[in-house]
Amino acid sequence: MAARQPLLLPDPRPLVERLGIPFFQNLPDSPGVYLMHAADGGVLYVGKARSLRQRLRSYRVANPDRMPRRHLRLLRAVERIELQLCADEQSALREEARLLLALRPRFNRAGTWRPEPSYVAWRAAPGVLELGVITDPVPAGWTRRERPGGGRRLASLLARLLWLGLNPEAGVDRMPEGWFHGPPLPRLRLRTSPGQPIGADDGARWLDRLLQGEVDAFSGWIREGRRRHTHPFEMAVVEEWLQALIDFFPGPRPAATVPP
Repeated sequence: MAARQPLLLPDPRPLVERLGIPFFQNLPDSPGVYLMHAADGGVLYVGKARSLRQRLRSYRVANPDRMPRRHLRLLRAVERIELQLCADEQSALREEARLLLALRPRFNRAGTWRPEPSYVAWRAAPGVLELGVITDPVPAGWTRRERPGGGRRLASLLARLLWLGLNPEAGVDRMPEGWFHGPPLPRLRLRTSPGQPIGADDGARWLDRLLQGEVDAFSGWIREGRRRHTHPFEMAVVEEWLQALIDFFPGPRPAATVPP
């Protein structure tokens, strides 16, 4: 076997040159947060790690052919790395989130701002249930529950499930075009016909109960209406959407009750 040819020019190691080999040899193998500082003391980047040793050692080599330019600029600008040890990875995640919002480091892209709270709101009218994502103030005639979060993702999921609940005779293949992967938001209309046994007011009541935490009751209503649809694909889709809904409502939930 031919001997491996050594590199003519070794990969740059700006952090090793600046911080020294002992820094990387003595890194703790524990969860924590690290702050990369510039020469002027400003924080350039905040990160968290299950193992600070493993994470920071991955920064030793700055190969320009393998590393994005943004990362290369960061490593060249770092003058000092500050470590904060945490009890576990979840603690590190919480501390990282706090620091990102407080410091807004230049090289962090995610988590550096908190979006304005958004709410799912609705309005029932004859033959139509309107669903939307709103911020304060609430438009006249609309109802919302004090459960911020989820925003468009939750509203998109609710629109699909409400459509199934309001149209128990129809399969998912009858859903309006484009809705299967996410209906158009921030506002949309779920129409009902005069002959349907379930109307817009019914959908509004179920939505109200759901956003008060009655996830199991809402899921039971959806499943009850889908009993005739036994195709494996249809059943799998509905269960996937219901599980996604449950994920939006962690913690204990009120017991399911029979609607009035």
